Amino acid sequence: MARPRPRLSTRITRATGLTKSRGLRHALTFWRRSLLARVVASTVVLSVVVVGAVGWFLLRQTRDGLLDHRVEVVLAEAADEVAETRERLDAASFTETDAARQQRDLAETVIQRGLTRGYGVVLAGASGDDRLLEDGGSVRTSGLASSSVPADLEERFEAVGVPTAWTYTRIRTTTRAGGTDGDPATVSTPADRIVDGPGIVVASQVRLPADGRTYTLYFVFPLDEEAETLGLVTRGLATAAVLLVLLVAAVAWLVTRQVVVPIREARRVAERLAAGRLTERLEVSGEDDLARLGVSFNQMAVSLQRQIRQLEELSTVQQQFVSDVSHELRTPLTTVRMAGDVLHEARGGFDAATARSTELLQAELDRFETLLADLLEISRFDAGAAHLELEDVNLGDLARRVVDSTRPLAQRRGLRVEVEPSVGPHLAQADVRRVERILRNLVTNAIDHADPDGPDPAVVVRVGSDDEGAAVAVRDYGAGLAPGESAQVFHRFWRADPARARTSGGTGLGLAIALEDAHLHGGWLQAWGRLGQGAQFRLSLPRTAGAPLRRSALPLHPVDTTEVATAAAATSDGVVVDTGGRR
Repeated sequence: MARPRPRLSTRITRATGLTKSRGLRHALTFWRRSLLARVVASTVVLSVVVVGAVGWFLLRQTRDGLLDHRVEVVLAEAADEVAETRERLDAASFTETDAARQQRDLAETVIQRGLTRGYGVVLAGASGDDRLLEDGGSVRTSGLASSSVPADLEERFEAVGVPTAWTYTRIRTTTRAGGTDGDPATVSTPADRIVDGPGIVVASQVRLPADGRTYTLYFVFPLDEEAETLGLVTRGLATAAVLLVLLVAAVAWLVTRQVVVPIREARRVAERLAAGRLTERLEVSGEDDLARLGVSFNQMAVSLQRQIRQLEELSTVQQQFVSDVSHELRTPLTTVRMAGDVLHEARGGFDAATARSTELLQAELDRFETLLADLLEISRFDAGAAHLELEDVNLGDLARRVVDSTRPLAQRRGLRVEVEPSVGPHLAQADVRRVERILRNLVTNAIDHADPDGPDPAVVVRVGSDDEGAAVAVRDYGAGLAPGESAQVFHRFWRADPARARTSGGTGLGLAIALEDAHLHGGWLQAWGRLGQGAQFRLSLPRTAGAPLRRSALPLHPVDTTEVATAAAATSDGVVVDTGGRR
């Protein structure tokens, strides 16, 4: 049954999510790799913080200065108005006896003066009345809402004899949509427009001579000019801050670029040098620190080029010497071999000492030929001339073939060689000749170092495979390897015990050649050893030539040991050497 296709919206959501995720990864990668971006961004952030703090401080100081000045002016103007009002009331105290009329005249006069001077007035009822300003117990400037007077200030002036006081407030005025002031006694209709703005309320008490009662005058001064001034200053500071941050960002980008560009160029030249282009150099201009750094970098590159060329020449001479010596020795060796074969075939007619000498000569000639072949092979690896002839190989069949060919050698030492049964085939793309040489070298080394008098006189070969590759492990139960010896086991001409007699007549180059063969396949050749418990060598090859090898099909640590190896134990008690792969 076919799987139903997702809906279009689902596909769009997935695509959008993938795009966002990919964009986020690219942004994070750019952020990690770009020094210029990090420096400019950090400078901009710090500049924003500093400019914001300075701007907030300047705005606060400006606002406080404007308000303090306005309060002084308001208090002075309110004091003058109250003083003038009291003078008028005192002058009319002997001629006016109608309290309502005197109150109305007072309100009209003060309100009219307020309209001409730009402030509102609220005349509250006599102190002691229960009527509040919101209940209509006041006379006020047209359009001025009674709620413009704070309730706490109104409560404070319910008593008599309260000194002049002031406070900040929100002035609420009601105007007609057409621009005509509304009647304060009427309720606002949907056509009315309520305006809310900052202001200052100054309250002071006056005594009305007609009835002898005390009334409270509230002078409501708007702060529109101050608010406009503060807004203008705020916009100016904001504009200046944006321009300053942009300028700082541009300066930071320019200054950082002057440092980053030479560093990037040095990185590119270093990458080219690492790739083998030893003639690359930095372009140096000026005499500053970066210029001197460029000069030092170029001097280092010249020195490295000279030393690398010397090493290459020395390596070439060494390779040529080994190759020439190997080839030149073949002719006399062939002659000596022919003479030795004649003597070896005729040894039956010699006396015992001469016959034994003939046999020793034949054995050493065999070893000499093997040594020459190994030297030629090593010279090919050093010159990079070794190549693979790949084909599908069954490592199980190859291991059994090697074991069968080395079984007579093992029997002469009183050992047995066996291949553990396994479910196969264990296939890998490899060069049969080279892999067989690796296995033969590992098995013969195991036979040489196994203990025929031990509790288990055997050499065991294990073969395994998985999805990534195939592996062969060769296990012996001999003396094993001491700590530090496995680090040298793959070195050329190194032997664990120089006094030990070799059964197979090795040259000391076998493991070095085996390691090179394993690396040529993209595989691993690794060793484990522990004193008294023997040693194990493991060859791991990828299933497909050139494919990455991330794990081995067999464990490096033998499963039949008395302890379980750990990373700490491997570097202290036992020895585990990883020569290019993983455990």
